[in-house]
Amino acid sequence: MKQIGEIAVIIQARLGSERTPRKMTRPFAGSSLLDIALPKMLCSAVFYPEQFFLAVHEEELAGIGSRHGVNVFRRSECSARSEGKPLSELYEWWDQLPFTYAVLVNACAPLLRIATVDAFIDHYRTMDGDGLFGVLEKRDYFWNVDGVLLTSSPGRMAAIGEGRWMGNLDEPGDIELFPMNHLEAFDIDYPWQFEAAEALYRAGIVAQASV
Repeated sequence: MKQIGEIAVIIQARLGSERTPRKMTRPFAGSSLLDIALPKMLCSAVFYPEQFFLAVHEEELAGIGSRHGVNVFRRSECSARSEGKPLSELYEWWDQLPFTYAVLVNACAPLLRIATVDAFIDHYRTMDGDGLFGVLEKRDYFWNVDGVLLTSSPGRMAAIGEGRWMGNLDEPGDIELFPMNHLEAFDIDYPWQFEAAEALYRAGIVAQASV
């Protein structure tokens, strides 16, 4: 079982989104995605504020983090531009934060509740493997040719330095799946998703989402 003090909780952000420019700071329901995410994380009933980090490069984003009183990990420009190869470049903090495990939280999902984040971390603490993915349950069922049913984001930080993350797919039981509410997992990549999420958020749908 993992100890809660071994886990860092991280939001990683940048301003360089090409599909929805500056989406982290763009006005969203009278606020912004980052201004919504940071106070939410500080309300956790599972982890302490000292375990929560905002990993950013741009001074503007670091200033938002400081305004909310969160720990800011300063990424390099190279990290902020990285597409994930190598992983140690994208996740520069892997050997610079005093934790064994990391849970990444997506700030582009404004309907995500802190209760769901807490439930995810609680489940991660009790499992033996390194990886746990938040997933959406399929409404169809698929089997491979051997008759195995196919359809039914934390990890060990040192694994990043080894060029892998979220567990070992070749090791049975090392990765588990955490089913999530479809609304809470609504992720913003494109402008239409930004507008749709804003409408849902303004309507108070976030309060109705369930784990």
